[in-house]
Amino acid sequence: MKKTIMAIGAHIGDMELTAGGVLASMALEGHHIITVALTSGEKGHPKHIDLETFRKQKQQEAKNFTDLLKGTSVVLDYDDGTLVVNDNMKFEVADLIRKHQPDVLITHWQHSMHKDHEATHHIVKDAQFYASLPGFKRENKPHFAAGPYYAENWEDPTDFKPYVYVEVSDAGFKLWQKAIANHWFAVHSPSFKYKDYYEGLMHVRGKEARKTYAQAFDVSPMAKKVIKSSF
Repeated sequence: MKKTIMAIGAHIGDMELTAGGVLASMALEGHHIITVALTSGEKGHPKHIDLETFRKQKQQEAKNFTDLLKGTSVVLDYDDGTLVVNDNMKFEVADLIRKHQPDVLITHWQHSMHKDHEATHHIVKDAQFYASLPGFKRENKPHFAAGPYYAENWEDPTDFKPYVYVEVSDAGFKLWQKAIANHWFAVHSPSFKYKDYYEGLMHVRGKEARKTYAQAFDVSPMAKKVIKSSF
């Protein structure tokens, strides 16, 4: 059965890096991939590109990534670095969930060095709840999406524990390498070698999962309950 996967990040590039190998692998299997960025992540613009030009460039980069995956890119019009956790944001994301009806949600872990990541975590958690309840009357009918699965991010390390390992296929890894090369900062950032880091991390998590490549995710404590009728 084909699924729709929605990966929601604070900035363009967040989910493409942290979950991109899985997204690429699933896209090659015929699943539909949707990336959502709450901001463009434009404040990290290089010296030779002004902020507004970089914002537009990053929006095109997001589209180029999902085009290669035959998926969909959604970028909301909020300023990088200023995300606020409120019901307006939560319902805006809930409306996207109802509109696109994803089977699975992926987003940020709850602790981060970046305030936008933490804000996105809380926005998505409540948006999942709001999207699922019939009592909230919106344009589209209620929809429940599983998860969220929390992607592994070098900026979100505190208390993150790899819990779910998802294999990245050889073809998915190659497609991801091609797709992520569309993101200027992932390849050219002078402050951090993003592409190199996540390539290496996929190798490491792959070996832990007895695979060639994998990406790791955490889940909420409630989702870690194991219930059996007997041993």
